[in-house]
Amino acid sequence: MLTVKNKTLETDPDGYLKNLNDWSPAAAEAIAEQENISLTKEHWEIINVLKEFYATYETSPSARPLAKAVKKALGEEKSSSIYLMTLFPESPAKQASKIAGLPRPANCF
Repeated sequence: MLTVKNKTLETDPDGYLKNLNDWSPAAAEAIAEQENISLTKEHWEIINVLKEFYATYETSPSARPLAKAVKKALGEEKSSSIYLMTLFPESPAKQASKIAGLPRPANCF
């Protein structure tokens, strides 16, 4: 469970939102705080790429498709695993998807 602006949002045992429609920028901030991440403009760029990817393919990308989508949207320098790991140190695909309110990527355990 996650409380955002006096509203309780249901999460799975790993902290992913159960209802995609519960996501909001405030929910993203709350999830990021639980992940010990302070969201910056650079984080939001990746989150927005993820949201667009999900809207197109109806799935959360694993590491390689994420890097490919970031490269296409933001350029090669922001698609490197080193850059993405500085923003989402646990696992860029998993952490960024969680903060974006998306399901866990299928190939990420």
